[in-house]
Amino acid sequence: MGYPDGYETGTFLALDMGGTNLRVCEIILPEEKGEFEIIQSKYRMPEELKTGDSEELWEYIADCLQQFIEYHHETEDLEQMDKKLPLGFTFSFPATQDYIDHGILQRWTKGFDISGVEGKDVAPLFEAALAKRKLPIKLGALINDTTGTLIASHYTDDTTQIGCIFGTGCNAAYMENCGSVPKIAHYNLPPDMPIAINCEYGAFDNEHVVLPRTPYDVVIDEDSPRPGQQSFEKMIAGLYLGELFRLVLVDLHDNKCKIFEGQDIGKLRKAYSLDASFLSFIEEDPFENLSETGELFSKEIGIKANKPELELCRRLAELIGTRAARLSACGVAAICKKKDIQSCHVGADGSVFNKYPHFKARGAQALREILDWPKGKRDPVEIRAAEDGSGVGAALIAALTIKRVKAGNLVGIRNTEGMI
Repeated sequence: MGYPDGYETGTFLALDMGGTNLRVCEIILPEEKGEFEIIQSKYRMPEELKTGDSEELWEYIADCLQQFIEYHHETEDLEQMDKKLPLGFTFSFPATQDYIDHGILQRWTKGFDISGVEGKDVAPLFEAALAKRKLPIKLGALINDTTGTLIASHYTDDTTQIGCIFGTGCNAAYMENCGSVPKIAHYNLPPDMPIAINCEYGAFDNEHVVLPRTPYDVVIDEDSPRPGQQSFEKMIAGLYLGELFRLVLVDLHDNKCKIFEGQDIGKLRKAYSLDASFLSFIEEDPFENLSETGELFSKEIGIKANKPELELCRRLAELIGTRAARLSACGVAAICKKKDIQSCHVGADGSVFNKYPHFKARGAQALREILDWPKGKRDPVEIRAAEDGSGVGAALIAALTIKRVKAGNLVGIRNTEGMI
């Protein structure tokens, strides 16, 4: 596929199906190099949909798209529009792709467990819901958010060579040479042609032979909808940080040092009752007596913690946050070593990267240690806040797909009808 050259133009829709929200964007790529305009709306992803059935999911997504188009194109008759709006769909779940506009879901992650989708091509399921509502939309690309992050970040900063997500889940993408990817050898592409690789390294060490796991990591894995899968992700992603913290506290209360003795910890016993923002708040408490942390415990879980208990909780939050940041850096370092990248920018996105205190600094320190950089010099590989990968990145990949169709390069595109 390759990178955009910065001169892509047109109006595109982007659909971002994340772990918490569904986001719909309209992106305008003007003639100015590397520029874009964006309007967007967010729709809450109902919890019941995450474990519901397939039809309900696609109907909800189509309904959100319809609301967005009707609001932002209210003066147009949707059924009479001359040309369909090209859409890039950010579907951030492990999928097998032989074509840029199709993808077979391997497995649900991020707490999703919707029946009737795994092992199926999600593109026709999505397109059927669009057709049912007669929406003027053409699916141009089905992408992962990491690939979108890579493309969007390179669009505005051409020194970007890696895209990462550190949020509800974790993953990375980079450009590889086609000659190094045996599974696409049958396309007979030039061996030096670049192709984006979605690493899906959240599934690293599913065999549990490399990463040192704690008993709490084991519990999280065994109690998850997909035991034995996404092992790396379960140690560092935002979805699990609060649960790690909670499990340790319950164990300390029941078996170890009897913290919160004599208090009702019923709220604390509820699985996933604490999220990553709880730990963020603790780490950001500016007071030496941790008064804000004490108020947080009292308000959220009905526990009155004394000073030693609050200090223990602060240290526990620091350990969990630091481990997550350092393990996250391992994925970046692995790509740098594989591709012999000596210097580049890494575009990173996701709630943990953007909001968790000290995550960036801890990750940078780990990179320095792993890649053994000399002290006192500027870091040659720098992790920076990414451009909007799941929005702008999806639009750019749809634009690149259309550009390839116009050039007659149809490799890896299944359905070109309506693209030009």
